[in-house]
Amino acid sequence: MDESQNIEYKEIWKDEYYKWLCGFANANGGRIFLGVDDDPPHKPVGLENADKLMEDLPNKVRDVLGIMVDVNLHHEGDKSYIELVVEPYPYPVNYKGQYHYRSGSTKQELKGAALNKFLLDKVGVRWCNVPVPDVTPEDLDSKSIQDFKQSGIKKKRMDSEVLSDSNADFLSSLDMLVDGQITRAGILMFHPKPEKRFPGSFIKIGFFRSDSDLAFQDEIHGSLVQQVDRIFDLLTTKYMNYMITYQGLQRVETPPFPEDPLRECILNAVAHKNYQEQVPIQISVYPDRIVFWNPGELPGSWTVESLLKKHPSRAFNPAIANAFFRCGEVEAWGRGIGKIVNGAIAEKLLPPVFDTSFGGLMVTFFNSPAAQLKEAGISERGIQAIEFALKNGRITNTDVQEMAKVSKPTATRLLTSLSNYLEVKGTTGKGTYYVVKGLTKGSNLSE
Repeated sequence: MDESQNIEYKEIWKDEYYKWLCGFANANGGRIFLGVDDDPPHKPVGLENADKLMEDLPNKVRDVLGIMVDVNLHHEGDKSYIELVVEPYPYPVNYKGQYHYRSGSTKQELKGAALNKFLLDKVGVRWCNVPVPDVTPEDLDSKSIQDFKQSGIKKKRMDSEVLSDSNADFLSSLDMLVDGQITRAGILMFHPKPEKRFPGSFIKIGFFRSDSDLAFQDEIHGSLVQQVDRIFDLLTTKYMNYMITYQGLQRVETPPFPEDPLRECILNAVAHKNYQEQVPIQISVYPDRIVFWNPGELPGSWTVESLLKKHPSRAFNPAIANAFFRCGEVEAWGRGIGKIVNGAIAEKLLPPVFDTSFGGLMVTFFNSPAAQLKEAGISERGIQAIEFALKNGRITNTDVQEMAKVSKPTATRLLTSLSNYLEVKGTTGKGTYYVVKGLTKGSNLSE
């Protein structure tokens, strides 16, 4: 068995391996085999002092790390080796004041923001729920609080009586007041200058003609409540060119990107940002796309793949996410991704591209399926097929044959090659058709 998240092989015991035991205890538990070759196929090489280690290690680990480990003696032929079994511990375990963590097949020493987050998570406290001692409810931005209340009343999430609540009572109702002290979430949401406490808690936006050609830019500061409104207004008034058409004498302005999914992207970026990173949210607008980059984390155990599967969400900053829910900005936790995806498809666009390879979460909206598909390397025939499915709600093998002037086997191969974008529906044979993923009710992205 190879080394993995939970297994380590060592030929002899060294005191530095306390760090590995510490890392296992702070993560998901694991096992260390002593007297086993570190190189595959990990055959036992034997331990000359196996009996003494069996007697000493349990007590030494207890004294050094404050945890208990199971120590098991194994034999293979004339070779004796030892298995140390570490269970995951509910509280932080340290080795000489250092906190180690097992990640993948490596051990890491936690420092700085990563250590703070680990310690808070271990004791069941979120970073955003930690109270700040020297900020009072009177220090908050009254306009942000009133706007927030008015939004909640308008969306029927709050009663009108909330308008007479004091700042302290209102914060308490949002669980942003602990023993009379405002939490970090409360400061971020309602303080006029949260950057004084948390550098980087603002939004940068820029218009790029190309990756290397920045035409103009802006920064949005203030409370998160104000930031969400200001950045959305700025995005729609200054950074997007609306298409002008006329229906009779009536002027019709059509945005190049659907507005509801864009606002949802902003809200998700704000709610899931890691404010300990001290880096602002960045929005890059191009002629054919908008890129949202958030220095944060995916909720819970989400990956890019699981973003496109329906399951409950666990917000990175639950107090902030819950607050936006209370004022009617979002429908409920866990539906933001589906709302973004289906909002795009409703406007005959493809779902945005999610990417976590840039030290955070990047969401890229394209203003046309062709632009997005060309960048992904899809052929012209493939682009035509997907655009047909978006426009008509579905596409069949016969549609592809007629549209592309190809044979049935060629049409089948084309549709199969587009499985990242299209899913099969209906019965086999003539009843088969394809829809853009997330389009129909009951699919992974519909709720």
